[in-house]
Amino acid sequence: MMTMAAEVDESSLRYPGWRAVLAAFLVALFIFGFGLYGHAVYLAELQRLHGWSPGLISTASTLSFLLGSLLAIFTSDAMTRIGAGRFVFCGVFALAASMTWLAFAEAPWELYAAYLLLACAWMGMGTVVIATLVSAWFDRRRGLALSIAFNGATCGGIIIAPTLVVLVERMGFTRAMLTMTVVMLIVLIPAVTGLIGLSAPSRSAGKNPIASATSRAKLFRNLAFWTITAPFALALLAQVGFIVHQIAMLEPAMGRSLAALAVAVTTAMSMTGRLWLGFVVDRLDPRKAAAVSIATQAAAFCVIGWTSDTVLLFGACAVFGFSIGNLITLPPLIIHREFKATDFGVVMGLSTSICGIVNALGPGVVGLVRAATGGYTAALMLCVMLQLVAAAVVLIRPRQFEEGAS
Repeated sequence: MMTMAAEVDESSLRYPGWRAVLAAFLVALFIFGFGLYGHAVYLAELQRLHGWSPGLISTASTLSFLLGSLLAIFTSDAMTRIGAGRFVFCGVFALAASMTWLAFAEAPWELYAAYLLLACAWMGMGTVVIATLVSAWFDRRRGLALSIAFNGATCGGIIIAPTLVVLVERMGFTRAMLTMTVVMLIVLIPAVTGLIGLSAPSRSAGKNPIASATSRAKLFRNLAFWTITAPFALALLAQVGFIVHQIAMLEPAMGRSLAALAVAVTTAMSMTGRLWLGFVVDRLDPRKAAAVSIATQAAAFCVIGWTSDTVLLFGACAVFGFSIGNLITLPPLIIHREFKATDFGVVMGLSTSICGIVNALGPGVVGLVRAATGGYTAALMLCVMLQLVAAAVVLIRPRQFEEGAS
C-alpha cells in the first residue's frame, strides 16, 4: 500500500509535515533550553539565593533526568490514549508549572517537587515525542526533518540559557523565570494548537501510527534492538561525560576564556553537523553513518588527551561537536528501517529510556576516574574505549529483523 509520502513531494514547503517539524523545533527549543541547558543557571542562582549546596541541587537534577528517562518508556502508550496534541499540551503545562515552582522555591522539598514536574515535562516534550511526531510524516526526507527538529535542542542552549542569565541580572531570578515561562506559553500554545493539532500523524489509512504491535518484553530479547540501544547508550555516556567536564579538561592547557570559546565552537559545530547530516543521511546507511560519527568522537578524545596545542584542541572540539547532534538523530532513523512503523513509539521509548539512564552516569563516571587518577587522561581514554566499542557494535546487523514499513 502506498503511503502519503509516496504520493506527494516531501521537499515541498506546502507538505503539511513541515508544520509538524516547525512545532517540534519549538518544543525542542524550550524543553532542552529549560530542561537541560538551564540547569547551570538554576544551580548558580539557587545556591546564591538560598545557600543550598551544589550537591543538593545537582542531585535533584540527576533524579529528574533519571525519572524522565524512566517515564520515556510509557510515552507511546500515553500518546496513543490521549492523542499527540493533548499529550504535548500536558508536557508544556508541566514545564510551565515546574519553572514557576522553581522561581518561588524557598525550601529543598519545593526544589525537588519542581524537578519532579520537569521529569513529567520531558515525557511530554522530549526526544521520543519529537521523533514520533516528525517521523510519522516522512519517508524519503525523514533524516532532514529530524535534523531540523532536533536543532531546536541546540538553539535552546544558544537562546534560552543566555537569555535567562541576562534577565536574572536585570530583574532577579524569580521575575526572569516567570517572564521566560510566559514567553514559552505564548509561543507554544498556538504552535501546538495550530501545527501539531492540525497535522496530527494519521497516514496509514486511518490507523494510528503510534499504536504498537509488539511488547517491551520481546524487545529485551531482540538482538536488533540491542545493537541499536547499547552502542548509543555507551557513546552518549562518553559524550555527556565529556561535555560536563569539557571546560575543566581544557582549562589547564588553554585557560578559562579560550576553554569557554572552545565550548562555543563545539555547540556551533553541533548544529552544523546535524544539518549537514540531515541533507545526506537519507541516502546513507544510518548504521555506518553512526559508526563514523562515533569513531570521529573517539579520535577527538585522543587528540584532547595527548596534546596541549591550542589549535589542535580547537580542532578536536570542532570534530567532536560535529557529531554531537547526530547521536540523537540517527537512532530513530535506524529504528524506522529495522522495525515496523507501528512499533516505532515503543521501540524508541524503551531505547531512549535505557540510553538516558546510562548517559546520566557519564559525568559521575568521568569525575570518579579523574579523582582516582589525578587527571583527565585516563578518563578520556575510557571514553575512547567506550566509543570504539559502540562504533563496532552499531555495525552489527542481525540477519533477522523486522523491516520498517515505508
